[in-house]
Amino acid sequence: MRRFYEGNDNKGYQEVVDKEAGLELIGFDLIRLEPGENAVYESGEYEIGLVILQGTCSVKVDDVTFDKLGSRRSVFDGKPTTVYVPRDSKYEVTATGSMMLEIGVCKVKARKKYEAFVIDAGDVTTEHRGKLNWQRDVNDIITSKYEGKVDRIVLGETYSMPGQWSSYPSHKHDTDNLPFEVNMEEIYHFKVNPGQGFGIQVMYSDDMSLRESYIIKNGDSVAIKNGYHPVAAAPGYQVYYLWVMAGVDTRQLTPCDDPDHAWVKAVEKMV
Repeated sequence: MRRFYEGNDNKGYQEVVDKEAGLELIGFDLIRLEPGENAVYESGEYEIGLVILQGTCSVKVDDVTFDKLGSRRSVFDGKPTTVYVPRDSKYEVTATGSMMLEIGVCKVKARKKYEAFVIDAGDVTTEHRGKLNWQRDVNDIITSKYEGKVDRIVLGETYSMPGQWSSYPSHKHDTDNLPFEVNMEEIYHFKVNPGQGFGIQVMYSDDMSLRESYIIKNGDSVAIKNGYHPVAAAPGYQVYYLWVMAGVDTRQLTPCDDPDHAWVKAVEKMV
């Protein structure tokens, strides 16, 4: 089972998290187009969240065209614009503006075809979470308020400040044990600011049969099929990650905190 995928600067369409990850529901790809370039793709059995990481574009989904999309020069430059592409759809992306377009293609196997729509930056809710040295800002892109408009996809962004931990207290979502936990696959795609910086991705299980960590650089991705998965940003560097999640029968986020560290949440109420 492959968990870590090193980033690169390849242009065009590239599959990032492949079948070696062992994920059954979700995938992650990237689109990079120079200004004026366009390309046509098909969603197949996946519903897709096209998250504009940088640049501007237009997107045509079947017979519906969405123009003047995107406003960020990087993921550290405001909130995202996202296009929801239903399964069994053809979509055409055209890069506009003066800089390279980069889009995160967040894919989830869908049972039903819904309507395409756009989530503008102004529609994205930001929540500050944590205290002390486990603080982060979270952009909710496709979460509970889109119930009935999508099938399985759950999508967002997390920003960890320098020296801070996120996805903390450590949590997992690899077991169906309602109402305490729901099994959901997840993928992280990372950016680091300034770009030469790094973060640390930790993955472990209760019995420590999984006990791994990765030095995260700009453009890397990780596949999370099981285990706890906290992230640390090195001092001096901000760490961002785009995350996509899905469960078989529910979109309800129900993570289970590591019982050894769950006490940290009680501290949040005291400081």
